Amino acid sequence: MTPLLTDFYELTMIQGYYLENRNPYVVFDMFFRKQPFGGGFSIFTGLEELINILETLTFQPGDLEFLKEQGIFRDSFLEYLKDFRFTGDLYAMEEGTVIFPGEPLIRVHAPLIQAQLVESLLLNRINFQTLIATKTARVTLAADGRGVLEFGLRRAQGSDGALSASRAAFIGGVAATSNTLAGKHFGIPVSGTMAHSWVMAFDSELESFRRYAKIYPEKCVLLIDTYDTLNSGVENAIIVGKELKEKGHRLGIRLDSGDLEYLSKEVRKQLDENGLEDAFIAVSNDLNENIIAQLIRSGSPIDLWGVGTQLITGAGDAAFSGVYKMSAREEKGEFIPTMKLSDNPEKMSNPGIKQVYRFYDKTGHPCGDLITLEEENINPDQTITFYHPMYEYTHITVSHCSRVEPLLEKVMQKGKRVSPSPSLDELQQRTRENLSHIPERYTRLINPHIYKVSLSETLKTLKFRMIDDFTSQHTETY
Repeated sequence: MTPLLTDFYELTMIQGYYLENRNPYVVFDMFFRKQPFGGGFSIFTGLEELINILETLTFQPGDLEFLKEQGIFRDSFLEYLKDFRFTGDLYAMEEGTVIFPGEPLIRVHAPLIQAQLVESLLLNRINFQTLIATKTARVTLAADGRGVLEFGLRRAQGSDGALSASRAAFIGGVAATSNTLAGKHFGIPVSGTMAHSWVMAFDSELESFRRYAKIYPEKCVLLIDTYDTLNSGVENAIIVGKELKEKGHRLGIRLDSGDLEYLSKEVRKQLDENGLEDAFIAVSNDLNENIIAQLIRSGSPIDLWGVGTQLITGAGDAAFSGVYKMSAREEKGEFIPTMKLSDNPEKMSNPGIKQVYRFYDKTGHPCGDLITLEEENINPDQTITFYHPMYEYTHITVSHCSRVEPLLEKVMQKGKRVSPSPSLDELQQRTRENLSHIPERYTRLINPHIYKVSLSETLKTLKFRMIDDFTSQHTETY
């Protein structure tokens, strides 16, 4: 990956830091401001790829030549970039963790030039994959244990978007992808059967079904809506299904248009009446989590869901709201907390080097996350006050927790990965386990409960003291 995958102002800033000889050690936080899709949770995704990129990030001669052509960069700065490497530390939540607004997902500890340069790349990698994994998790939760396949390649945002989205969708819970390159690149199971063109390429629908069943008897899924779903498609599929059953094989049916509730019920009825009770029904056609949930509520006998456009594009939200803000900088050997202030309280950042603790109740379910300063000690046996992140005197108390878990762990040290990268299967399983512990009130599709993310008393005091100090220095008198 080239460091040129960045916003141009990152490069103008780091040249300025270089020329001003200003390159102290700093800490940046990556966090997000609101849940996508009107939901109550998100799935943190993209970290392992980010680590791989940061380990090998270098400027190639062609990159430096391009920068020189812009006419704005000094030769001394370009010479400095020849030896650029990321040598910082990264602290992060585990990929596949259920996350909530306001809490640091990643902490970057690095010289200012390095930390600044990786901002756009980090946000690009994390924001998109987190958006798609979150959308996928919503879809798979709606499917209620029935299989979901990702069919989005042809509607994805370019080839890189398609690959990243397939990876994120698998972590989010799909069983397989139609994207063959994603299968090769990431080891994701691939799946696919036929399009309508296969049926139209033969003299009759029955012939097309028989030819397909002959070639792929063990994975025969017939698309039955090319001409007339109930008056020809299912009838011809039943003929082929009986022939397959005599040979010990199982038939699959796919619906890609029409009233999926009505058609799936009618097709199921005809299959059962013809002794094909073991045949399964798959559906596609611009599905999303709300459509799937409605079809399941109506008792539609659908076994497998193929979801494409709505999943691969994160339909419903154009982007994930992740941001990257400096929280501390080194001065004279000490880290000084920094924060962004704003007329909009929601856009204020939290100062200092921080940790996030997840508190679990006696049933083992998360009941709230607490953002603290890194040096604070949290004792689950004590009663702890959770302060609202924007309103100084709003608080609750939490006690009798079964356990408390720190969420930020060191994943890179001096530019190198700390531990081996988990497999994609492990990341998918981690997502499932995380979601299984989150109460349904936070994961429901409609009007989810808001999960509490709060500040410790120490962090709250620091934050509002810094606000007061700034306000007192800039108050006008009349």
